[in-house]
Amino acid sequence: MHIALYEPDIAQNTGTILRLCACLGVPAHIIEPAGFPVSDRTFRRAGMDYLDQVRLTRHVSWTAFEQWRRSEQRHLVLFTTAAATSYLDHRYGAETLLLFGRESAGVPQLVHAAADTRLTIPMRPGLRSLNVAMTCAMAVGEALRQIGETQVK
Repeated sequence: MHIALYEPDIAQNTGTILRLCACLGVPAHIIEPAGFPVSDRTFRRAGMDYLDQVRLTRHVSWTAFEQWRRSEQRHLVLFTTAAATSYLDHRYGAETLLLFGRESAGVPQLVHAAADTRLTIPMRPGLRSLNVAMTCAMAVGEALRQIGETQVK
């Protein structure tokens, strides 16, 4: 199980997700460019004092990330409000890579097309979206439950 963030906009959300990754032992990927400087200083300012506990990989672009993902044969699951399938109705595997888009714009059509699966977290009608860190926590929790990862490494 891996988590990837596509061109994140908000350092605090990214810091929260990286903290989640550190605490649960889930590798994290940041697909650049980000909307803030991707540095230890930025994350520490955002309250991310767990940075040295995260297995973090930075990818300079979507193309570089896709090359890595394909070489690793990871199943790409995109979380998007444009999906029709609930995250609770999907069967996750150990090779699953959960992808979350930019806070301001989600992901472009190119990324949608590359995803093996597109999932959503059902919400009440008329509401735009959940915070990306909340969405990530819900998704990772369900995925780890399904694959039986109850012992943190």
